[in-house]
Amino acid sequence: MGKIIAIANQKGGVGKTTTTVNLAASLGVLEKKVLLIDADPQANATSGLGIDVESVEYGTYQLLEHTKSAKEAIISTDSPNLDLIPAHIDLVAIEIELVDKDQREYMMKKAISDLRDTYDYILIDCAPSLGLLTLNALTAADSVIIPIQCEYFALEGLGKLLNTIKSVQKIHNANLDIEGMLLTMYDSRLRLSNQVVEEVRKHFADMVFDTIIQRNVRLSEAPSYGESIIKYDASSKGASNYLNLAHEVVKKNKEIA
Repeated sequence: MGKIIAIANQKGGVGKTTTTVNLAASLGVLEKKVLLIDADPQANATSGLGIDVESVEYGTYQLLEHTKSAKEAIISTDSPNLDLIPAHIDLVAIEIELVDKDQREYMMKKAISDLRDTYDYILIDCAPSLGLLTLNALTAADSVIIPIQCEYFALEGLGKLLNTIKSVQKIHNANLDIEGMLLTMYDSRLRLSNQVVEEVRKHFADMVFDTIIQRNVRLSEAPSYGESIIKYDASSKGASNYLNLAHEVVKKNKEIA
């Protein structure tokens, strides 16, 4: 029975897509069968895995419209054990199109419910907003990973996201759990980075992953080559950070199971 994890934070530029792509690739390397669902109209996870966004015929848009089944929207990637449901800019329109539909928050949940038996992990890359797309992802997910960048405004907006998660738990998905908070863009030379780590660990204790994602040039270069960090430079610090995170996620879910 696969686990569905949304990667969400309404703040842009916190490392959501970087985390989704590289965690998915790392889990694949650990021989887990993984599906990545790109639920962000910017389609960065799609292009970050080397897929030409313009060539996408079916993807998350058709999935949410229920004009195509999830199985028809899945494409394979060059990364071992990693499949993708791609996104396209047309996904921008989905919020307007779903607005007057019945059960609009459950479209993704319904569409992917029969994929659980095919995959060990299904990761959903959310848009940087708390709109209907992110709501669909949170309603479909078992848990959520929240990337937090080690910078000045790190905790700003976090309260809003936690409130959204609470109201999703109350109304749409009582079983939604926080998989963990992930500290990203960490630079050990900066006092501020260390202060943010301290602050987040003090407030959220066990909810914070042990793994911290460090600032890494190779990590920022990889997407422009359409590759995960594992494929682009497996010996880099970024790759070892994400492999550690994958180990942590697997271990945590083994204990729960």
